[in-house]
Amino acid sequence: MDDKTDGQSAITVGDESFRDQLLMMWRAFMASPVRNTILWLMSGIFAVIVATALGQVLLNSWNRPFYDAIERRDLQAFFHQLVVFAEIAGVLLIFNISQTWLNQMLRIKLREGLTRDLIGEWMLPRRAFRLAKAGAIGVNPDQRMHEDAHHLTDLSTDLGVGLLQASILLVSFVGVLWSLSEGFVFHWSGRSFEIPGYMVWAAVLYAGIASLLSWLAGRPLIHLNSERYAREAELRFSLMRVNEHVDAISLAAGESEERRRLELDLAVVLAATKRIALATVRLTWVTAGYGWITVVAPIVIASPVYFAGDLSFGGLMMAAAAFSQVHASLRWFIDNIGGIADWRATLLRVASFRSAMLKIEDIHDAEKRIAFSEADGDRMIFDKLEVASPDGCARLSETHVEIAAGERVLITGKPGAGKTLFFRALAGLWPWGGGRVELPAGQAVTFIPRTPYFSPGSLRDVLSYPGDGSKKFTDAELVSALTKTGLGRLAAHLDRDTRWERELTDEELRLLAFTRLALHRPRWVVIDEALDTLDADTRARVFAVLEEGDPDATVINIGRADIGGGFFSRTLHLAIDPKGHALKPVKVGGGLKDKPAIKERRAARAAAIKAKHP
Repeated sequence: MDDKTDGQSAITVGDESFRDQLLMMWRAFMASPVRNTILWLMSGIFAVIVATALGQVLLNSWNRPFYDAIERRDLQAFFHQLVVFAEIAGVLLIFNISQTWLNQMLRIKLREGLTRDLIGEWMLPRRAFRLAKAGAIGVNPDQRMHEDAHHLTDLSTDLGVGLLQASILLVSFVGVLWSLSEGFVFHWSGRSFEIPGYMVWAAVLYAGIASLLSWLAGRPLIHLNSERYAREAELRFSLMRVNEHVDAISLAAGESEERRRLELDLAVVLAATKRIALATVRLTWVTAGYGWITVVAPIVIASPVYFAGDLSFGGLMMAAAAFSQVHASLRWFIDNIGGIADWRATLLRVASFRSAMLKIEDIHDAEKRIAFSEADGDRMIFDKLEVASPDGCARLSETHVEIAAGERVLITGKPGAGKTLFFRALAGLWPWGGGRVELPAGQAVTFIPRTPYFSPGSLRDVLSYPGDGSKKFTDAELVSALTKTGLGRLAAHLDRDTRWERELTDEELRLLAFTRLALHRPRWVVIDEALDTLDADTRARVFAVLEEGDPDATVINIGRADIGGGFFSRTLHLAIDPKGHALKPVKVGGGLKDKPAIKERRAARAAAIKAKHP
């Protein structure tokens, strides 16, 4: 097993039903600190929509006297009705503006609540690390929390408010349309007959057929949109990867190879987008076709009664307007089938991601785990410790190890001995295995990974991480620590804000990590191969800094055996037992995958390239 083995297991999440996903998101909403603000905004939107519906009912009633005045050529009544229209329209305009403002505030608060919830779950101790090792569901969490969450809240606001508005208008105008068509009398072959609520039934039948056809034409968009988002995420990740490693790519003259890879990812995105475009065209045949028919449908449906002389021109226009309102409410589903499919696909991505974070602690739930506890006194104990992985288990040659305060211990092993996995196990990131780890009571242990992390900000903030650099250390302390580790040239840049991982060499970055260590002066330090790549002189300087910082500090270095020069007083040996208990692959859930299987992805890319270059 290579030291870099992560022990990944194939984990897929997404087999929850639509109802389960909604319930999970609802519970998250109810626990959100912005819940009350959102509920107040929703109440305000509801009140404005009800008031708007009442205004539109009044506006619909205005149609009869207005068009009757036109039919009678009554100029005075015509101008009076224009004044009435201005009053109603003015009030409705205020309602429209109020609703727009409330909609925008609701979008913002929904996004705040959802994104804060996802970030909060993601940043729970050790969860982000384990999610990253959980297969496809842990890929591109940034897109799930940024783009997908943003898109979901926008769609939820638009569709939710639209559905509420359509429902209220439907309730308001069904009564109006029923009363208008209640007296409709049809004459056929000398006989007369009446259909109660004739135009209501006509609107329901008309919109029902259109909704069914739209659903059949638009349903494939749910899967197609989800597939496109996954492919877009892959392209975005590829672009970020190239940008992060542009120096190495340029030095290796690998631009043409990287361009080929990016073009392959782009081709897959374009193929997915093309499938959506074709599905959208098929849907447009239905929605646009019904849209044009609707221009004349209300008048055609009411025309038999008008031509029979049982309905005035104003009554015809009022009935047509009411029919249009009822039909518009009923065809809300038709007009929004594409948005509903998009919303469902986005909800699937966000809900499956959140579900994965909640379930991540259950990975290998049936497997044994390393027990952690506090030691009796100032010491660290490894008792029968073994770290399980898919390739076997890593264990120390000594079954019981006690490390006293102030000791300098080297834990070494051959390449593939699982040193990095052992380091992660001591840090609690990798809990699967057996035995017991007892940490010093009441004391924090500082873990130094092979690749140090530096947060964005000034050098002062970087050295003080995770504290507040402006309050924790004085300039003199910072400059002294930098000088001791050989980074004195950076002393003039304490307040410079930049990406230090791009400004400094790998060796300087590791020295910066030890500078931070010298400032914080922890009593217990565990290092993962961060010393191995340093040359002898630089390593000696680091050892001197460690000894000067706190002579009683305990230093445990996991790395090669040929370093130290007398610094380490004790050596422990780590090895893989291939016959030991191996971690079994697990599968959580199923359902829609974020990534296709490797063979499917390659086939899709090959097809896309073939289509582009036949």
